[in-house]
Amino acid sequence: MDQAKFLQGNLFRHIAVMSLTSSVGLMAVFAVDFIDMIFISMLGKDELAAAVGYAGAILFFTTSFNIGVAIAAGALVARALGEGAADLARRRASSTLAAGVLFSALFACLVWLNLDVLVSLIGAAGQTHALAVHYLSIIVPTLPLLLLGMAGGAILRAHGAARLAMMATVIGGVVNAALDPVLIFGFGWELTGAAIASAIARVVMAVCALVPIFRHFGGLVRPVLGDFFADLRPILAIALPAILTQLATPVGQAYVTRSMAEFGEEAVAGMAIVARMTPLAFGTLFALSGAIGPILGQNYGAGQHDRVRRTFHDSMLFTGLVVLVAALALFVLRPYIVALFSATGHSKTLIFLFCGPLALAYFFNGALFVANACFNNLGHPFYSTWLNWGRHTLGTIPFVWGGAVLWGAPGVLIGQAVGGLVFGIGALVLVRKVMSEMEVQADQQLKAPLFQRQARQIALLFARR
Repeated sequence: MDQAKFLQGNLFRHIAVMSLTSSVGLMAVFAVDFIDMIFISMLGKDELAAAVGYAGAILFFTTSFNIGVAIAAGALVARALGEGAADLARRRASSTLAAGVLFSALFACLVWLNLDVLVSLIGAAGQTHALAVHYLSIIVPTLPLLLLGMAGGAILRAHGAARLAMMATVIGGVVNAALDPVLIFGFGWELTGAAIASAIARVVMAVCALVPIFRHFGGLVRPVLGDFFADLRPILAIALPAILTQLATPVGQAYVTRSMAEFGEEAVAGMAIVARMTPLAFGTLFALSGAIGPILGQNYGAGQHDRVRRTFHDSMLFTGLVVLVAALALFVLRPYIVALFSATGHSKTLIFLFCGPLALAYFFNGALFVANACFNNLGHPFYSTWLNWGRHTLGTIPFVWGGAVLWGAPGVLIGQAVGGLVFGIGALVLVRKVMSEMEVQADQQLKAPLFQRQARQIALLFARR
């Protein structure tokens, strides 16, 4: 089962199957977050809902680290499989998981020791601040377990086993959803119960992601120090810019949260509801970047550049279809969502705004997700870094500030959407440029003298060994 399955067959079908199966797993996790928010809202305490909103910004920050490592794992394994190097794929999967656990443990420790400062930076104060810190102090130490689940899922997707990767997150989400009402209401632990349920779910997710790797794909290899350090260079070459890319999003979101905090806890609670609806509504787009990575990586590794370009085009078509369906569903359901959370004032306004015109603007965020996958798998990971940081600094701060001045709390979300539109268009232009350059290089290599091509093939053979 080590063959590269994406080198043939209908690409749109591959994209749809990989994205939809991956999104089911993601949405299982996001649905649990959404249910958490419903349960917390049922307690009737605004400070608890606001604390979850502030904590969400920090958790987004920590999870982004793991996403970067998962991107590296998926890209390296898929590329090795595309080259026909199954042993190299297993070795790099093992090295990436080992390096990821080590680095995420250090990162979790650093964050845990500075929770007070981080929560203060995003605008929390008083009782809400204390609740957010308490909630995070339970979840943050489980970051290495979450990494095993996420990177393990990326390795499974690189092999084309989207269903197995999906089941790991689905089972974790089911465990979380089952424990939430028991711990929040049954034991009366409220926010503490929600945090403990999430921590247990991460343990389950890690186990469910690793077991199929051993059962179906030859398992992992014991890391040899020499091989580990040899693999560390390509791992870091993708993981570091990918981590920096992912960290841009929570930094931008932290600024948005702080801007919304100026309009009171009701506005922050409304933003927290929107923040949990967003990945639930657009979970397929969140999954798209990781889902098309193996398709791009395998075809790029095999030199099938026409299929790489078609993957990009079909991914954008898929993005447009997903946004239209999700936006229509949100528009129809928005009165019921408001009633579900008993939202009033700023909260109600923000929900109606998000479920209306702003949902359509998410197409440009989807374009950025697709572009990031292309850059990470085609040898330009720092393009993703610069674009994401640009989108969440230059594309967030001035637009959010201007929106807040002009339209208050709704203007914060409007400004954020406008910044996404600008950088989404820029990302699409840059992807087309990268693909054109890739095809020119491929033509030049075909025209190279025979002895040069043979030398490259010999070098590739030794690299696989």
